[in-house]
Amino acid sequence: MTQYRPADRPTLYFIGVTTAKSSIMKVFPAWARELGLGDAQIKGMDFPLHAEPEAYREAVAFIRDDPLSLGALVTTHKIDLFNACRDMFDVIDPFAALMKETSCISKHAGQLVCHAKDPISSGLAIDGFLGEGYFAGSGAEVFAIGAGGSTIALTWHLMRKARGRDVPARIVVSNRSRPRLDEIRHIHGQIPTDVALDYVLAPAPADNDAVLPGLKPGSLVINATGLGKDAPGSPLTDAAVFPQGAVVWDLNYRGDLVFLDQARAQQDARGLTIVDGWTYFIHGWTQVIAEVFHIPIGTDAATIDRLTGIARAAARG
Repeated sequence: MTQYRPADRPTLYFIGVTTAKSSIMKVFPAWARELGLGDAQIKGMDFPLHAEPEAYREAVAFIRDDPLSLGALVTTHKIDLFNACRDMFDVIDPFAALMKETSCISKHAGQLVCHAKDPISSGLAIDGFLGEGYFAGSGAEVFAIGAGGSTIALTWHLMRKARGRDVPARIVVSNRSRPRLDEIRHIHGQIPTDVALDYVLAPAPADNDAVLPGLKPGSLVINATGLGKDAPGSPLTDAAVFPQGAVVWDLNYRGDLVFLDQARAQQDARGLTIVDGWTYFIHGWTQVIAEVFHIPIGTDAATIDRLTGIARAAARG
C-alpha cells in the first residue's frame, strides 16, 4: 500500500530533503502561468540523507504508475536514487548512464525516463558567471568540495576536450568518505581529457582548508556538499584562506550559507568574486520543467532573464 495519493491534476514532484523551504514552491505556480502549463502543480517528497532504497523505489513506482504524476526533479538524492531504482527505468539517458545519477524523471510514450540534467544546467551557470575563455586566460584551477552528482556534472563540463584551451589547469575534488571519491575517479576515467586531476579525502573541514594554499590565483572554489542547506555548517573552517582573486561558488542559494559568509569576510582583502546558487537553481529547474512537460524553454539570455525576474518576484511574495 503506497503512502502517496493519486494526483488530481498534472503534477511535478520535487524529491529532496527540505523541499517546503525551497523557493520553487512559490516560483513554480508563477512559471506555470507564464509557460502555459494550465493547472499544473508541484509537490515535495522529502527523504532523509541516504534513505533506504525501498523508500526511493516506492516513490518512483508511484510516479511511474500514477497517470497525472508527470515526473520529478531530484536533488541531494541523485546518486542514491539512481542506485536504488536503476532497473525501474525504461530509458536511461547517456549522461545518467555515465554519471550514475538521476536528477530528472519524466515519461515519454509510455516509458519512464531517467535523465541527468546537471551537466547542462551547471554548465550554463558556470559559463554565465565566468564568461568565455576564463581558464584559457587565467591558468586557474578548480577545487570542488564534495564528490556527489553536482560535482560529477560540473567537472565533466569543465574537463571536456571540446572546450579546447578553456579548461582548468587542474581539478581537485575532495570528499568526506572514500567511496564517493573512488566513484568520481572511475567516472572521470571515462572522460577524454588532458586536465590534471587530484582527489583528496577530507573527513574534516580543516582537510579542505589545507587544499586552498596550493591553488593558483583566480581559481574556482565550489561548495558542492549541501552544507549550509541540507545540513548546517560549511566544508571549511573560519581559518580557511581563499586564493587571491578566487571565484567562490556555493551551489546553495538558501539556508545558513556559512560558506558564503566565510568568503564575504575575505572578499575585499582577497579580491574574491562570490556567486550563490540562484542562477544554477533557475537553469536546473527550467531544464527539468521543459523535459517533464515536453515544452521548449530557451536558454538564451533574454528568456532566462525573463524567467529569473518572475522567479525573484514570486520568491519575495
